[in-house]
Amino acid sequence: MRIVVFGANGPTGRLLVSQSLQAGHTVTAVTRRPDAFPRFGAALRVVAADVHDVDAVSTAVAGHDAVLSSLGVPYSRGPVTVYSEGAAHILSAMERHAVRRLVCVSASLVEPQLGPHGGFLVDKVAGPLVRYFGRTVYADMARMEALVRASDTEWTIMRPSGLFETAQVTEYRTAEDYLNASFTSRADLAEAMRRQLDSDEFVRKVCAVGTFDEKPSLLRLLLREGSSRRGLSMPDHSADSHAS
Repeated sequence: MRIVVFGANGPTGRLLVSQSLQAGHTVTAVTRRPDAFPRFGAALRVVAADVHDVDAVSTAVAGHDAVLSSLGVPYSRGPVTVYSEGAAHILSAMERHAVRRLVCVSASLVEPQLGPHGGFLVDKVAGPLVRYFGRTVYADMARMEALVRASDTEWTIMRPSGLFETAQVTEYRTAEDYLNASFTSRADLAEAMRRQLDSDEFVRKVCAVGTFDEKPSLLRLLLREGSSRRGLSMPDHSADSHAS
């Protein structure tokens, strides 16, 4: 399958590209900084594009069978538009070039009222803090989700919880809409996204993904995220902001 990946230079994006190539797909990695992207082999093409540039997005999408998006930005006091504007441009390009399959990353905190996420500390302390500091980000994620849901594409919206690193893919779980999970490994998120291309289980649905076999230190994760002003449940915002 010919796949185009937006947000390819973020930590989940790079895993997504690597795993897709290992699975035998041909991959186009879209990034604003192509010179910084690692070279994974002949089946990879790296192109420079900004999701705010509608023509560049259209050119990147042309000729592919599916679009995977792990776009992200850091928290900001000002308005955030990369999710909604990026989705609008990607959807427009998909319609123009007759590309049907879309898998994009959102976050569990877009709809926290669905249920708890791992106990008192996460639900009553960490979660509210993250939602407060990331309110403009989550608002734009919600706008992105609305655009994607209204489209005619075969879409899947991925909702991870607090992202962290694992050495390899674990026995993660997925569920429609909601999963009582505090954390999601980036390797698991990338694998779950890639697997959507071979399944119709979550077509035109929200897919929650969570990691249970391994967990990070919540205190260490909060300190790291707080110092960088990025949120626990934001997919790859620590680096995808440089790869949009």
